[in-house]
Amino acid sequence: MRRKSIDDLMCDSKSKPKTLGLFDLTIMGIGAIIGTGILVLTGIVAATDAGPAVIFSFLIAALASALIGLCYSELTTTIPSSGSAYVYSWITMGEQIAFFSGWTLVGVYITTTATVATGWTGYVDSFLRELGVHIPRILTADPFNGGLINLPAVIIVLLITLLLTRGMSESKTINNILVLVKLGIIILFIVVGALNINPSNWNPFLPFGVRGIFTGASTVFFSFLGFDALATSAEDCKNVQKNLPIAIIASLVISTIFYIVVSLVMTGDVKYNLLNVPEAMAFVLITIHHPGVAQVVSAGAILGILAVILAFIYAASNIAMSMSRGGFLPPSISKLSKKSHTPNKSLWMIGLITATCSGFFDIKKLATFANVGSLCIFFIISIAVILLRKQHPELKRSFKVPFGNVIPIASAVVCVILLFNLPGTAWLSYIGWLAIGAVLYFAYSKKHVIY
Repeated sequence: MRRKSIDDLMCDSKSKPKTLGLFDLTIMGIGAIIGTGILVLTGIVAATDAGPAVIFSFLIAALASALIGLCYSELTTTIPSSGSAYVYSWITMGEQIAFFSGWTLVGVYITTTATVATGWTGYVDSFLRELGVHIPRILTADPFNGGLINLPAVIIVLLITLLLTRGMSESKTINNILVLVKLGIIILFIVVGALNINPSNWNPFLPFGVRGIFTGASTVFFSFLGFDALATSAEDCKNVQKNLPIAIIASLVISTIFYIVVSLVMTGDVKYNLLNVPEAMAFVLITIHHPGVAQVVSAGAILGILAVILAFIYAASNIAMSMSRGGFLPPSISKLSKKSHTPNKSLWMIGLITATCSGFFDIKKLATFANVGSLCIFFIISIAVILLRKQHPELKRSFKVPFGNVIPIASAVVCVILLFNLPGTAWLSYIGWLAIGAVLYFAYSKKHVIY
């Protein structure tokens, strides 16, 4: 249970150039949070878990995320390292917890990115179908859903990975444009959809009961993982102590407002039980006889979802890079390219695994795995705040969570409650991932840890 020195970690993080300002960070956070949740999972969760009450599912998930976001803000400004929970747990809880935190984060980002890429295929297919172009289902669906491979998802993950290897300065410009496009099409959907709301579609409002709301909250929770992606960008931040907390809270508030409004419009336009499709926004607009707007929204979603894929592959590669620096993964993974200053081996490792998951796994199974992992990570983050205060009271904290330990404890309790609402199959997948990690830890990592 040996803990890592904060000074050693901070020395590791000084080699990367600082390229991200407050606007870049906020846009990255919004781009990462407003992705699969709003463009894909809103309809699926309404249809299968919560009905029109999906707005409360998003609200519960957002309130829980706000508590956790405050904890992140304190930790990232105190220890500005790209390792996120992996780094914080190594400093406060020891080597073993650190490894499995990092391993969990890598798995969560891979499955989340794969989920996003799968949803992206749905919008591409819908867009082309309206133009009279039909991609064979065998090439757009995974083997669990009657296909052979989700080829568009595989291709886009590899292309985004290639873009990231060109450097963060170039990538952030493209990311900012993509996020603004995505916000534009969401606003367009809200305006057009609001004119076609039929209040009778909200009845029954609670078709799955109160339990359905909490099940839905557990399912959509990973949609808010975007602020962890911000935490992993700490080494690239200008004025990290000021800009990062503002970006985390701002992106969370803005994203939550969009989630609730879109959920109301979507379930008001179309009966909730018809929304079990990955391209929910386009489906709704076609159903209410606005095929032209549906095409615009699909085109915008096709571009906008790319921002989520970019943010999460970037975050996963930073975690892998940090684990490599600590000796948990081979040292070559943490080497930066001399030209682009990016960890290209880390990027390609994450990109190839993600592309495989995108092509061959079911979207709902990917999402539920990501939820177990992210909730476990958020629980660790909450506890790390309390432990770091006790173990290192001398550290400068430019942002400190108010009300003592009340909020970190409440954050940890909420994570536990949401974890108990997830299906057993999600837990089995997560335990399987941890088992693979245990083999890696005892076969390699334990012998190569660097202190």
